Amino acid sequence: MVIEAVPEKLDLKRKVFGQLDAIAEPDAILASNSSSLPTSQMIDEVEHPERVLNTHYQQPPELNSVELMSCGKTDEGIIAALMERLPRYGYVPFHVRRESDGFIFKRIWASIKRECLMVVEEGVASPGDVDRMWEIFTKPGIPPFELMDRVGLDVVLNIEERYAKVRDGIPEEPRKLLREYIDSGRLGVNSGRGFYDHQS
Repeated sequence: MVIEAVPEKLDLKRKVFGQLDAIAEPDAILASNSSSLPTSQMIDEVEHPERVLNTHYQQPPELNSVELMSCGKTDEGIIAALMERLPRYGYVPFHVRRESDGFIFKRIWASIKRECLMVVEEGVASPGDVDRMWEIFTKPGIPPFELMDRVGLDVVLNIEERYAKVRDGIPEEPRKLLREYIDSGRLGVNSGRGFYDHQS
């Protein structure tokens, strides 16, 4: 497996992947560690795109997750093999199921970071208060979909509807997803099922 980590310049990455494809052993996996450029944009000079994918590692290194994203032509067997093999090296792999700028976590972090900056810029709180509240809120380690199930998806939808009324640019898709769950009777812990099954 060869992991490319050259600067985030698309022309350079295309050139490097063309060279790697030409010189690497036929069974070598060619991966990019880019966090912003999908490998689908890097394979113009690659003859064997079925062995190319993104493997996005996190910073700092003690954050041991790695996101695997196809270039659109990646052999699914390669992703399956990496999902099985990477834990042997201490990594927790996640399959990015479709091409996504920012993969999984960087997209989530982008919205958190943006709101933190807005809260401070608007004079709602100081950076220190934001960081302290973040420490308190994340300490129990309750992940977001589990927390939404505990709150109740109908309540979460009501909150999202309120934000959509008072702020421009709130996308409809998250509320659409919530309505789909609610319409099927999946309200969270109170109904026994939400994003997760709570009946056991």
